[in-house]
Amino acid sequence: MSNLIVHGGTPLSGRIVPSANKNAVLPILCATLLTREPVRLRGVPEITDVRKILEVFRKLGSQVEIDYQTGVLDVHHRDTHFDSATDRLPEEMRSSIMLVPGLMARFGAARIEDDVKGCTLGAREIDPHVEVFERFGARVERQPDGLLLDVGAKLRANDHWTDYASVTTTENFVLCAALAEGTSTLMNAASEPHVQEFCQFMQMLGAKIEGLGTSRLKITGVERLGGGEFTFAEDFHEIVTFLALGAITGGRVEVKNSTPEQFPLIDRTFAKFGVRIVHEHGWSRAETDGPLKVKEPFTRNILQKVEAAPWPYLPVDLLPIFVALGVKAEGSVMFWNKIYDGAMGWTSELAKFGAHAFLSDPHRMVTFGGKPLHASEVESPYIIRVAIALLMVAASIPGRSVIRNATPIRRAHPHFVENICTLGARIEWVDGD
Repeated sequence: MSNLIVHGGTPLSGRIVPSANKNAVLPILCATLLTREPVRLRGVPEITDVRKILEVFRKLGSQVEIDYQTGVLDVHHRDTHFDSATDRLPEEMRSSIMLVPGLMARFGAARIEDDVKGCTLGAREIDPHVEVFERFGARVERQPDGLLLDVGAKLRANDHWTDYASVTTTENFVLCAALAEGTSTLMNAASEPHVQEFCQFMQMLGAKIEGLGTSRLKITGVERLGGGEFTFAEDFHEIVTFLALGAITGGRVEVKNSTPEQFPLIDRTFAKFGVRIVHEHGWSRAETDGPLKVKEPFTRNILQKVEAAPWPYLPVDLLPIFVALGVKAEGSVMFWNKIYDGAMGWTSELAKFGAHAFLSDPHRMVTFGGKPLHASEVESPYIIRVAIALLMVAASIPGRSVIRNATPIRRAHPHFVENICTLGARIEWVDGD
């Protein structure tokens, strides 16, 4: 376990270039299993989940060359081998379930480990994925340590309507449909920016996908996919995080942003805390007029609120970032996570800073901001953006704070602390017990 020591109270300022989005990188890595042609990826971040997937590729016999300094990855799945009876996929990593379509297409069989999970965000069911695999022709067998999936013949096309717009389920459907015989249609598809980036990569390989960015995807299966070169865009999660760090510390941070068209709702959410986002010449910056203050709604009998749900709502992954602004800004805000039932239970850690936050139910939290805050030692749950939110609060408070169990940050953001330090922060990693 790694902890963060944060010496807060310094306004952060400067320019920074974000890394690629983990939620685009991981499905795209898994998608490379569908082709026997060489693929080059640019902008691959040095994060733990990437290392785990590349290790799987090496065990399969794939050719893997990665330079984390330049972010260039060359992968070629030409001569591979997999035994579903003995070979295991990475556990404690949600994205490993996206290796299943490639394994089924290549070897006719795959498996899902019992301990496939990611952050502790509440129930992370695998049933929607299993249902997708079954609809494409997989036979599922329960085993003591997981599920065995057997396709036998080639995947067959189908139409499907998901219960909810799940990102990973959508990506698994596309992965299965790309090489299936016939045309497949998915209704209630997720359309987040990283899903669109993933589909663009699939199209680069030769997949026939219609409806990119909408809730209805139509995929016509092809005989084979090709190779090519693909460069990742900046992670909008990191863009928002760096902008928020500038705002919460009273500094001025400019962040490279090549997709400002994705930000109107995010910009309006910042405005609820008195933060104005400006996009100019490929860069974005956060501007404030003095201390943060919650914008009062015109409907006076309700609280200002931030609701997060599947895109095009505000992404739930960003909710903790705005919770950090909420405990700092004068005024009250209700935060509503409409997806996960275990992602808001960290009010007790905020309280250690002196923050006033009330957990209404498993999905909703109310912050009463603008209260005096003090440096403290807190414990992060195993949720990437919560660890970052606690770091944000600590960075805004003069004095020495400790964020215990901050390791999840490394799952998504390479060199995150080093990048913040270039903006003037005094933060360091230390090994904990």
